[in-house]
Amino acid sequence: MDPVEDFRQRVDRNIKGIGADRDFLGLSNIWIRESIRHEYAQNFTWLGRPIIQVPQDSYAMQELIWACRPDLIIETGIAHGGSLVLSASMLALLDYTDAVAAGETLDPRASRRKVVGVDIDIRPHNRAGIESHPLAHKIQTFQGSSVDPALFAEIAAIAKDYQRIMVFLDSNHTHEHVLAELELYAPLTTAGSYCVVWDTGVEDLPDELSANRPWGKGDNPKTAVWAYMKALADEGRTASDGAPLRFEYDKTIENKLTITASPDGFLKRV
Repeated sequence: MDPVEDFRQRVDRNIKGIGADRDFLGLSNIWIRESIRHEYAQNFTWLGRPIIQVPQDSYAMQELIWACRPDLIIETGIAHGGSLVLSASMLALLDYTDAVAAGETLDPRASRRKVVGVDIDIRPHNRAGIESHPLAHKIQTFQGSSVDPALFAEIAAIAKDYQRIMVFLDSNHTHEHVLAELELYAPLTTAGSYCVVWDTGVEDLPDELSANRPWGKGDNPKTAVWAYMKALADEGRTASDGAPLRFEYDKTIENKLTITASPDGFLKRV
């Protein structure tokens, strides 16, 4: 067998084995629960900006972006801007590899690839950090509610000019808000790309870990994903490109990661 194919099949077996190993998955869930008590996800940066993600989820982002090669990434929730910078850095790498493959000289500011981020409150120190970053030219931000119809209309107008679109949802984690985001933003996802809903793991955590939040067990991103996927199956939806909208849970990603904040959150448009 070709060694490349042999390795690919080995990895597939590894991932399937993890998905079937309830003890290993349970151990990982315990680790995630305990890591939250230490605010573990706040410890990491991407190219100098705090990213507020467990490293495994950041790794998943780069794999998805590299595989899907989007020219537009839409993110709700900005915080310190690390996720925007990660997305922008991957788009810059896509620009670079495209230029190398074509034998061209790369003009970093000529590429149309970019990241659009929206947050209800972009704090001045975070805005300053994002706007002074070397990759700021690939980032466009909006301040306001991600589900405000007028603001969404602006973002949707931008999306019309792009061919491959990926979406990351990571703002207010209540069921109502995330479901509203899914209804608006998921249809912008292009075929073969992903709409990722972060922090679905809230549903699996003890109530005390969400005690000071407006979300918690039964009212969180995962319950919103479940409701949205049921609505797609029962009622149907139409994507922005006019085709019927269908997503599937990509369990391969979360089984590969094992440690993730977003079980049932990796939605692939099919």
